[in-house]
Amino acid sequence: MRKDPILKRRSVRRFTAQGVEEKDVRKLLEAGMSAPSAGNERPWHFLVIRDRRTLEGIMEFHPYAKMLKECAGAILVCGDPSLEKYPGFWVQDCSAATENILIMAVQLDLGAVWLGIYPIEERVNGLRKLACLPDNVVPFSLVPFGHPAEERKLIDRYDEDRVHHEKW
Repeated sequence: MRKDPILKRRSVRRFTAQGVEEKDVRKLLEAGMSAPSAGNERPWHFLVIRDRRTLEGIMEFHPYAKMLKECAGAILVCGDPSLEKYPGFWVQDCSAATENILIMAVQLDLGAVWLGIYPIEERVNGLRKLACLPDNVVPFSLVPFGHPAEERKLIDRYDEDRVHHEKW
């Protein structure tokens, strides 16, 4: 029996040299754009990065981005506060979009990992410059993707000590 993709999802940081087809990248993007958002405003933009120089340029200011050397590509999830109906909720909206991309990667037998960008100023400014982002667009997260070169074991992460009912 195949495990639920939400429970099967793991952060994959090692990738094979095999490419990822455009149809699968589109499915990742469709998943991101299917995320819930406050007021259904969808205050996000997505930048697909496959250029090796650009990916390696990110490693100059992001200390946890070594997997960019071998991934097939990455999706930069960006927030656009100018598209918000309810100010401040773009962060939650982009979080939901990022998680949807990670879950779809599992469905496609791909690996992916969430690299935090926002709110670390050095990472935000580095990606703004490297990706030539407009001023109203905030780089939120980067999702490197590819065919996994490692197998991550399923872990039961349910913790009854973190569950409370009705009141604390």
